[in-house]
Amino acid sequence: MSLMGELEFFLGHQIKQGPEGTFVHQAKYTKDIFRKFDKGDLKPMATPMSTQTALDADEEGEVVDQREYRGMIGSLLYLTATRPDIQFAVCLCARFQASPRLSHRQAVKRIFKYLKYIPELGLWFSSASLLSLRGLQVEGVDNALIKGEIESQCTGSIASGVMSDCQQ
Repeated sequence: MSLMGELEFFLGHQIKQGPEGTFVHQAKYTKDIFRKFDKGDLKPMATPMSTQTALDADEEGEVVDQREYRGMIGSLLYLTATRPDIQFAVCLCARFQASPRLSHRQAVKRIFKYLKYIPELGLWFSSASLLSLRGLQVEGVDNALIKGEIESQCTGSIASGVMSDCQQ
């Protein structure tokens, strides 16, 4: 909260705050990517990927536009911040960005169909939950991690409300 009122939008995320909790979703962003990739007329599907789907390199398949495929994957990866339900399917399709084929684009199209089915799914953070979200920033850790100089011991407990407790 600030003098400007409650937070409603942040980096493409829509935020609805209430006494019961906070709901974070990307419904507007989802509609925007439908327009961007001309996917507004798709028939909705109830799942992001079939259980029978087995994607592979598909060397013999028809090559599709790599730039468009990467754009769709990038947009969907950003959407996974509030949509863990599509994360597996999107990451599986992301493996084929170097040489996308028609079968890969069809799998991505299925994810878009699923998003058409449930466009406003998001994350709910209940006020009644004991879980708290916290962040920690330690200066100099990034460079030391690259050099392999820091050893950390981390323990965590969700029930106590603390996600993790790290010590150097």
